[in-house]
Amino acid sequence: MADPKGFLTTPREEWPRRPAGERTRDWDEVYVPGALLPIVGRQADRCMDCGVPFCHEACPLGNLIPEWNDLVSRSDWRAASDRLHATNNFPEFTGRLCPAPCEAGCVLAINQPAVTIKNVECAIADLAWEEGFTPPRPPERLSGRTVAVVGSGPAGLAAAQQLTRAGHTVAVYERDDRIGGLLRYGIPEFKMEKRHLERRIGQMRAEGTLFRPSTAVGRDVDAAGLRARYDAVVIASGATAWRELAVPGRELAGIHQAMEYLPLANRVCEGDLERSPLSAAGRHVVIVGGGDTGADCLGTAVRERAASVTQLDIYAQPGAERDEEAEPWPTYPRLYRLSAAHEEARELRSAPAADADARLFAASTLRFTGDERGHVRALHLVGVDAGRRPKPGTERSLPADLVLLALGFSGPDRRDGLVDGLGLELEPRGTIARDRDFATNVPEVFAAGDAARGQSLVVWAIAEGRAVAAAVDRHLSGGTTRLPAPVGPYDRPMTA
Repeated sequence: MADPKGFLTTPREEWPRRPAGERTRDWDEVYVPGALLPIVGRQADRCMDCGVPFCHEACPLGNLIPEWNDLVSRSDWRAASDRLHATNNFPEFTGRLCPAPCEAGCVLAINQPAVTIKNVECAIADLAWEEGFTPPRPPERLSGRTVAVVGSGPAGLAAAQQLTRAGHTVAVYERDDRIGGLLRYGIPEFKMEKRHLERRIGQMRAEGTLFRPSTAVGRDVDAAGLRARYDAVVIASGATAWRELAVPGRELAGIHQAMEYLPLANRVCEGDLERSPLSAAGRHVVIVGGGDTGADCLGTAVRERAASVTQLDIYAQPGAERDEEAEPWPTYPRLYRLSAAHEEARELRSAPAADADARLFAASTLRFTGDERGHVRALHLVGVDAGRRPKPGTERSLPADLVLLALGFSGPDRRDGLVDGLGLELEPRGTIARDRDFATNVPEVFAAGDAARGQSLVVWAIAEGRAVAAAVDRHLSGGTTRLPAPVGPYDRPMTA
């Protein structure tokens, strides 16, 4: 460790965000440009180089965190980049989008603020691109085997890059017109500018990965025919079957799924549209769902100049400190966290009826009511207890011209014919069934990411992509592989 007393003498300092009033006038990333590098060296010094680094266990990728913290503290950025990329294909994605379970598992977090692992990771990744530390790595020779990857989200891209570098010829099929899956059209520009995604896709093209956008397997391409053309198929199509809200008035116009709303805003940023058909401008917006997708809708609606935005969370407002009984270290605790979007809504007073920032906690939707034209005009809600039972006397209503449902996803969408076309078996919860080798019931067909695991984090998707690549390479190579497999299909985050 570079500074044995760093964790005692240096306080935690995070990448500062631009003022809310400034950043909500554009779609650029929320952080102050150039403000990260001056602080990460000192923050890396806070790492204690633990004998048993629980951050490794908390991160499904098994990132070598103490090693690259030490290298950053010594300003050895090339070596830090090498150690970071040894376990993570896309650290610039996780450094911006991951909620950092590694920090919850930091030994320092037992009684102090954790090391800013996520910020250090992002700084290494960005500087590696600037300094040319991440050139394409095409294989020295080809295996003669071919693999189709269905889906170009983080799991599909990670699997494709690993298999390409192993010498296989890989083609990635994507239903949308651009590569990236959820990274492209689900994540708002202010959370991750798409130039980071384009840069990785360019690297992968230079390595030999082939991309087939605007091609929905099962609709545009016969699923069974695709399987016959390739030596192996990896299904990484994501969990795109959204959960519904079965309450009276759901049929009213103006009530949309979050993933109907967010892609349109991203298309405005891409230049495809001048204005989103579902723009929140001048409208009273209510978001049903307290997770990250709901926060993405919140930040988007604020930038579209909504008249008001309120987010409903069925859970009670969490505390600021870890509950040591229910969620002991090193598990990932449920805490009151202020995302950039919530910070913006609080400072700009975007939700005057909310409990805190833009959120109403312990709130459940009862029904929607509309006008004579069949358009939603109000959302009626009730307060609930810890068992989600309504509390008498707490019913109220909110004005609502636009309602966004951000209730999560249950598994792959079967409407495009991929699942049924291949004859894939599903788990009772709707995800693709697979064995310990990521193999489905269909020979030569494997499954990874949210399509098989269920809705999860970007870091788990990348880990699954790397692991399924190892399984496919072992299958194609006759039982051996040099590719790492950081997780198994049945691994789950640490819980108490």
